[in-house]
Amino acid sequence: METQENRDLVTVTPDQIGSPHIWGWTSHVALECDSHSVILSVRYKNYTSPRRQEETLPGMKNSKGPEVYPRDKVFEVGSRATFCCVLPAGGTFNHMYLVGYNRSDGNITQINNQTYSLTIVLNQPSHPSGTDVKCEATIQHRQTDNGATAFIGYPPDDKDLQCETSDLELVECRWTVGRDTHLRKDTNYQIVGSAYECDPGKCTGKEDVSAGERTWTLKAENELGTVELTDTADPMKRVHMLAPESVTASTVNHRDVRLQWSWKVQRYKHLNVTCQVNVSPAGAHEPKPNSGVGLDFAVLMNLIPNWSYNVTVQCRTTQHSSKWSNWSSPFNFHTKGDVPDALDVWMKMKDNEILIIWKILLENQSHGHVLDYTVTWSKIEGTEQHNTTTVTHNRATLSLDTTQQYVVNVTARNLNGSSSPSTIITPSSSSVGLNTSSRIKGGGGGFNLSWSSSPAASCGYIVDWWPTSGPSMVTWLKVPRTNVFLSENFTEGQRYSMSISACTREAPLLLETREGYVKEQRIQDDLFKNLTLKQKVSDVEVSWDWISLKEQTAFIQGYVLEWFDSEEPNNKAVYNVSTDDPTSTSLTASDLKTGSYTFTVKARTALGECGSKSLIVTVNSLTDNLMETVVISLVVVFSLLTLINVVCYRHWACIKQKVYPPIPRPLLTDTWLRSTGEHSLHVDQGPSEVDIMDAPQLLCKPGVQVNQNLVSAPASTYQPPPNLILPPRSAPSPSGLPSSSFRGAFNNLSYHLMMQTEDAQPPEGHANEFRAPTFTPDPAEEEPESHMTCVLTYISVPQPTSDEHMTNITDTETSKTSLSKSTSCLSYSET
Repeated sequence: METQENRDLVTVTPDQIGSPHIWGWTSHVALECDSHSVILSVRYKNYTSPRRQEETLPGMKNSKGPEVYPRDKVFEVGSRATFCCVLPAGGTFNHMYLVGYNRSDGNITQINNQTYSLTIVLNQPSHPSGTDVKCEATIQHRQTDNGATAFIGYPPDDKDLQCETSDLELVECRWTVGRDTHLRKDTNYQIVGSAYECDPGKCTGKEDVSAGERTWTLKAENELGTVELTDTADPMKRVHMLAPESVTASTVNHRDVRLQWSWKVQRYKHLNVTCQVNVSPAGAHEPKPNSGVGLDFAVLMNLIPNWSYNVTVQCRTTQHSSKWSNWSSPFNFHTKGDVPDALDVWMKMKDNEILIIWKILLENQSHGHVLDYTVTWSKIEGTEQHNTTTVTHNRATLSLDTTQQYVVNVTARNLNGSSSPSTIITPSSSSVGLNTSSRIKGGGGGFNLSWSSSPAASCGYIVDWWPTSGPSMVTWLKVPRTNVFLSENFTEGQRYSMSISACTREAPLLLETREGYVKEQRIQDDLFKNLTLKQKVSDVEVSWDWISLKEQTAFIQGYVLEWFDSEEPNNKAVYNVSTDDPTSTSLTASDLKTGSYTFTVKARTALGECGSKSLIVTVNSLTDNLMETVVISLVVVFSLLTLINVVCYRHWACIKQKVYPPIPRPLLTDTWLRSTGEHSLHVDQGPSEVDIMDAPQLLCKPGVQVNQNLVSAPASTYQPPPNLILPPRSAPSPSGLPSSSFRGAFNNLSYHLMMQTEDAQPPEGHANEFRAPTFTPDPAEEEPESHMTCVLTYISVPQPTSDEHMTNITDTETSKTSLSKSTSCLSYSET
């Protein structure tokens, strides 16, 4: 059982003697928990009166169940509190605790036979409904409990009071509201000495703002304490303007707009105001404050044509740098369209073509839909007419003389007109030179490039890159320094080519070329296409198609050919041959024996050997190969001969007509041969009409048997025959002969040629000088289809006189036997 005694001293001044005195004391336990007595004594100078009990307050008695005290009391977080549980007579105490705390927290003490106390530190705030204190006991052999509610919270801790005016009539005081007090009653706020209406964080009252400086005092009070805040200011220096209203655009142009707004408070028109405009999208226009008395407009410059904007406006007084007003309601507008911005142009040279490319304009650069692009070029030297072409995409291929330099201009056109021209000068192929491409290794998702500076670079450098498998996707970047990190969505396993050029006032100057992978990847199997094998005696050459760059996901450093004997599973020996030439397309396995082998081709890369492909082949002996070749050759020859025979048999009539066409047969009459005048030659028309022959000749058919009765004329009596002259083609045909297109008369004025048959006799006077021999043609020699058969036996030549014989003895030896070689047939030719 515990008894606690507290002592206190009350001082009485002489003027208080004889008047009532008040003294207050707060017990550490509720008055209901136990009886409390007050004992007073008087002390005057060195005298102290005896102590006497003035009054005793009994505690709670005769309760029907466990009762907990104090009830509904407010405690501050962090304080120490004592609760008691009063039991009825005969009751047994079991336990006492606070809900939300551990049951073992606190110290339980027995005050008397019927009262127990719990002393505990309240270290957490209660809920708005409070924290329950429970007491469990046994009353008449029954378990029962009861409790009370405690409210645990904080005193007010508001701060930062500031008073200002917005409409120049009302004063508004604001402050920072403190933490939640967790009490059942809200904190009470008031401005001391003023009839202001207050809410948490704000008090408003009507004041004469032109009265000058004044002080405001805020009192915040709850069940645990009171806080007072003060602020002193001149309301006219604390003007927090209201947001502008009715923002609109009075003028909208291509690249500028004039905004206008109004004020809700008319007195703002007499204040010096500063306003700023917030423009969206961000970065489209940098806010720049404008000032003026009653300012109600702003002009926005450097806007993007054909672009949508969203603007808001806020203002404040200029003199005292008051707080900015709230932002106005947003206003949307769209600028007018304009010509496109200048293009970013680049070029690539290949063979005799120059690819001019440019970046597609973004929406904020095109200022409208781009209809087409115009490319104009001319030689850098000379005044020849400019060449122009129009395209609808972002490239143009020009077939030009790459040994010359050209000035190329490119413009973009939309509905508003054409952009200013972008100019690039193409270098001549002789000035480009040959640059050996070096390899570069990527990292971090890109390529880190650096190069030596060039004195020719007057405007920086141009770095361009593209997939090595095709330069159709060229990307470029202009940089001012000699290093750059490229990180524009590169694909792993894709080889890229890069070039570095110096930007000059003339044509760009190529400095270096690079190629590499941002990250090499292992080449997939089955890399080698159309894998073929060719046996050369005991060697086998394995060849494959050239490997495209798209399939090379890493640099190929060479190739390896491996093989082993497939027919000897116990023989694990593997042979190989390799090459370090990445452009090679074949490898040869030497000195192989007859049998079955498995060949495997692999590519060597920095990631190891990969891309393998295998093939099983049987190596045959040389004799087997020779027999196979002979058999195939014979079959091919026999097949060709058979085909030729079939074709010739089926088309023999046509072949005969083309190779051996029918020849018309000439018919000679005795009258024509015997007459000394004009003669005519009639030809059998045969199957078709024959054209007129201008120069018929009598020729000897070689190989014809000559009659033994032929007597050669002496050489001295021979004269060469004169030329045979045809009469005009209009000469009439002799009577009795059929009409023919082949008409002509042979005039022999010098020799009086005479044709004789076998029955004819020599003319008188020449019987002894010349005997007419006869030719008997061999019937077997005659061609059955000939149309020129000649049945003449001899052509007589008149004998010259003895004087003539002596004169002509000196004729050329080539004419001596002309007559003796008489003709057995007549052929003709046409000139």
